[in-house]
Amino acid sequence: MQCNDAFKQQITGQLSRFAVQGADGEDLRPAAVALVVTDEGPGADLPGLTNPAQWSSSAALLLTRRSEKLRNHPGQWAFPGGRVDPGETLIQAALRELAEEVGISLSENAVLGVLDDFVTRSGFAMTPVVVWGGPGLRAEPNPAEVASIHRIPLSEFMRADAPLLDENSTSEHPILRMPVGDDYIAAPTAAIIYQFREVCVLGRATRVAHYEQPEFAWK
Repeated sequence: MQCNDAFKQQITGQLSRFAVQGADGEDLRPAAVALVVTDEGPGADLPGLTNPAQWSSSAALLLTRRSEKLRNHPGQWAFPGGRVDPGETLIQAALRELAEEVGISLSENAVLGVLDDFVTRSGFAMTPVVVWGGPGLRAEPNPAEVASIHRIPLSEFMRADAPLLDENSTSEHPILRMPVGDDYIAAPTAAIIYQFREVCVLGRATRVAHYEQPEFAWK
């Protein structure tokens, strides 16, 4: 998968055919995250990553590690995003958070579509907004919110051992994790990655809202 116009058109087409499922519940707080599709660039620099850290035009998703200084979810894997401010649309919120957290300013023309809402245990209805960043995208972490930025090649999310499903004692549904290098990403971020893989890359209308989240992701 190369970060080029053909892949952009593929994602746009798959999302246009996908019947998005929103979340119901008046008590849910709306939030939005930006799934930025870019190139691998200099690599994600993670131990055990299947691709070497060399400049590459392979398609990748941009993820962050949250700052350890944050009160909520410090150090966790995340997409740029956050709650929707009064008067904002979901798309506007995702693009604003993208600019604030990693210094990437893109217009609504870069938005390719959205995936299913994912309700977090902390009471947010999280809408994943798929954004085309394209090759050569430059990002700069806001140290108040972001410890590091990673461009994870999509090939890493196509591994045969992904996703990892863990049974748990608190729910009938398993916890979903996506392996990356020698590490892993947990739901809800992992569930969104998995749905992006299924819908945008493989063309399968896979639902993920039922997957459980590990306790550390919502406490």
